[in-house]
Amino acid sequence: MIIEYIRYTIPAEQEQAFLSAYRDAAAELRASENCLDYEVSRCVEEPTSFVVRIRWDSLEGHLQGFRKAAAFPSFFAKVRPFYERIQEMRHYALTDVAGPGAGG
Repeated sequence: MIIEYIRYTIPAEQEQAFLSAYRDAAAELRASENCLDYEVSRCVEEPTSFVVRIRWDSLEGHLQGFRKAAAFPSFFAKVRPFYERIQEMRHYALTDVAGPGAGG
């Protein structure tokens, strides 16, 4: 399993459009056999900061499966307006340091 983290800075006036875009794009994530789950979180201390967390079955499942699937262009079209707002987009692997509910 691999976790993709995408950090965004979204101005307040674009917040609802951003969340709506990810609500719509969730259809492609739910339909993907490679996507295990996903969430969009907003920072309490800095409300313009958002993190999208997507758990993939593997790096290959994300890059070769989802990104090459027929549904990817539709997904990307929905979130593309916010692409330039990305501060970080990386894949992470869990370590052995985790609480009882992590990774599952």
